[in-house]
Amino acid sequence: MARRQIVLDTETTGIDPKQGHRIIEIGCVELMNRRLTGNNFHVYINPQRSIEEEAIDVHGITNEFLRDKPLYRDIAQEFFDYIKGAELVIHNAPFDIGHMDNEFALLNQGYQNTHSFCGVLDTLKMARDLHPGQKNNLDALCRRYDVDNTKRTLHGALLDSEILADVYLAMTGGQVKLNLNQNKDDSSEDQKGGIRRLNSDRAPLVVIAASEAEQSAHQTRLDIVQKEGGHCLWRAE
Repeated sequence: MARRQIVLDTETTGIDPKQGHRIIEIGCVELMNRRLTGNNFHVYINPQRSIEEEAIDVHGITNEFLRDKPLYRDIAQEFFDYIKGAELVIHNAPFDIGHMDNEFALLNQGYQNTHSFCGVLDTLKMARDLHPGQKNNLDALCRRYDVDNTKRTLHGALLDSEILADVYLAMTGGQVKLNLNQNKDDSSEDQKGGIRRLNSDRAPLVVIAASEAEQSAHQTRLDIVQKEGGHCLWRAE
């Protein structure tokens, strides 16, 4: 069965929906079996309230720009149908899910909480588990996984979703970058040099030698390779 994932991001009038803040932009990118499909969802929304100046500084969306945009109730069913049954991939999921649940609840039309009709994967939690003690915001992850984010001068829901999709695929697809400075802050001098020096008083590495049985099995495998006409790099000519 195909695995459908929706990489999702929102922009809002402010941080806390309990203080009346609303969603003003939704951006979604669809992945089917880890492949981008191009079936994306993007909409700006009139929040029917003013946007905090601090929020405008982050995403650049103004009250004037949103005046002629649809209300959440106008796009709610289309949005619900688009994400229903998918696994949502979100960076700092509690923030976006909290706003989404608030918007659906304000409609008073029987919509349940997002977790009841979608799976949710939080890439911020995933990144913290993979890279404890390091910066794990989206910009830091782009640097760590060599994802191009040069077009990201301001936050934007669709652009951030597209970037997060690339980051998520890199995070879950194996190591793509050798980071010798993983315990260093991104701004440190040692980070720029590309080498992390080990302490001279560190504990010696434990070397586990192969057993006689393992060595014998290895030699048997090399015999098979040579018998089949293959060039054996592990056996000196």
